[in-house]
Amino acid sequence: MLHVVHHADYMAPRPERGTFKFDKYYLVMEALRDSGAAITEHAPEPIAREWLEAVHDPAYVEEVFTASVPREKERRIGFPVTPHIASRVAHTNGGTWLAAKLAMEHGYAANSAAGSHHALENTGAGYCVFNDLAVASNRLIEEGDAARILIVDLDVHQGDGTASLTALRDDIFTLSLHAEKNFPVRKARSNLDVPLPDGVDDDGYMEALTLHLPRVFAEFAPDFVFYQAGVDPHAEDKLGRLALSDEGLTMRDRYVVREARSRGLSIASALGGGYGDDQAEVGARHARSMLAMADENAQASAHRATL
Repeated sequence: MLHVVHHADYMAPRPERGTFKFDKYYLVMEALRDSGAAITEHAPEPIAREWLEAVHDPAYVEEVFTASVPREKERRIGFPVTPHIASRVAHTNGGTWLAAKLAMEHGYAANSAAGSHHALENTGAGYCVFNDLAVASNRLIEEGDAARILIVDLDVHQGDGTASLTALRDDIFTLSLHAEKNFPVRKARSNLDVPLPDGVDDDGYMEALTLHLPRVFAEFAPDFVFYQAGVDPHAEDKLGRLALSDEGLTMRDRYVVREARSRGLSIASALGGGYGDDQAEVGARHARSMLAMADENAQASAHRATL
């Protein structure tokens, strides 16, 4: 069973300016519904402003909700922040938190959007308005649902915003595997960065992941895991520089879930990046990713039940 968080507001009308395509959020859900897999959909509430303001500058939060984000910030984000976009990001941030709560009940759950890892304290960037990973992590810790959170970021782009927003915390650990020469040009410092050269394939990627992830689990000892599961390391991704195949992405996603669940940890994923002219194929990659992780979670749960 895949427990997936989705809301109609994830499909905000496309802004008049900017290049970001919102089509894939509908296409992801279409692919999931057409898959024949067992799926339960959950609709999130918009996240309360107090939780956004605990991580982001309240003045910036006000700019977003009054649709008064300065043009220079909108250029950095990649599209204008309209009232529709403000409602969307309130729901996507609520969605990542809800996915975490569902994961604590079911072992794994997915948000069908978000993974907005470039958003910084007082501005968005790289198609990200608010940083749902940092916001949800802070809320889980503040409400006593978790004490030590690991954020595994396997988007092709470094999670610079998440790294910056959590840099002074010892209860959140950020791990980022990313294309070294890709956006952002100026990288932040994650707790552990693993920059990869252009063209890394399935074998090279898994070699790096299997080297570092178990060590992070052992040394940091988290009690909850967020996973930024961007599919843009795919060889055909429009904005990626790596060369993973469909099978490689599946291997990656199953491995992350297996490593978490084998330690009895719950794991929630956020959608992350995925770009291409064929939006249906990009949506299908995201759908396959979530279904593979749900299947791996089911196998882990069945195994634990026999112990």
